[in-house]
Amino acid sequence: MAFLLKELRFSVPWGHLAAKAWGPSEGRPILCLHGWLDNANTFDRLIPLLPKDNYYVSLDFSGHGQSSHMPIGMRYQHLDYLTDVHRVVTSLGWRRFSILAHSMGGVVGGMFASVFPETVQQLILLDSYGFFPVSSDLLLNHAKKAITHYSRLERANGTKVYTPEGALQRLLEGNSSLNPDTAKVLLQRGTKPVPGGVVFSRDIRITVNNSLPLSIEQCLHILKSVQAKVHVILANEGISADLMRGVYTDMGQALLRGYRENLRERFQSTIVDGNHFVHLNEPEKIAKIIVNELYERPYVHSQL
Repeated sequence: MAFLLKELRFSVPWGHLAAKAWGPSEGRPILCLHGWLDNANTFDRLIPLLPKDNYYVSLDFSGHGQSSHMPIGMRYQHLDYLTDVHRVVTSLGWRRFSILAHSMGGVVGGMFASVFPETVQQLILLDSYGFFPVSSDLLLNHAKKAITHYSRLERANGTKVYTPEGALQRLLEGNSSLNPDTAKVLLQRGTKPVPGGVVFSRDIRITVNNSLPLSIEQCLHILKSVQAKVHVILANEGISADLMRGVYTDMGQALLRGYRENLRERFQSTIVDGNHFVHLNEPEKIAKIIVNELYERPYVHSQL
């Protein structure tokens, strides 16, 4: 962590968005986006292996890590996370930048690169396809589950207090892709002390899956807008094999074909050995791939 620069705060109407930054602010700007329920620390073991002349800003999405929770009664949607990204890059004055993103962060990154295609030079997706399509027969079930889950959360009382060891065990039970060491990395930013122990700092409302209910056809149409160079780095025991077995594999292959057909020479995919958190568990397996990707295309610094 020798080149950790500082903690950043960006004002929003209900509080702030938190982020951490490495490297010189005049360096190549790279926005790092974490996965669902995670936080900015997910890149703590990877970024020190990357070139130190870049400026890496790792964001806590709303309701995650050290970012403020949204107002009571509000729901988190992926569009809110897109707005988080827009607020941050606007505040930083970045006109053109790269995105390094894991899992849900990749879905947000893929959508952002489609909605604001002129701003994203490179999109590096870590065990993410950049989009999360929902099959038509699951759309109604998807909406019903989200609504009923929110109703249950709004009736719940209090926040559970854990011992530090209990919080670690809870996180490991909920995510088999982590190990005790890497789970502790996320907990450093994902918990806060209270009388009697610690509580998870994330907003309980983010546990509801509120991805945009887009069909595979809609995702394939949207990705045609991407102007960035895209590199999908998949783990062989990651999202398609472990988390979404039998549900998402076909859709993932369709998205990869869509990238190849529409982006052509601007698209590349690589498979590495590891699970969904290979970037945190074994960052050396992907660091060189990212370094080669970043320096394959020259960068001219540009700010507002």
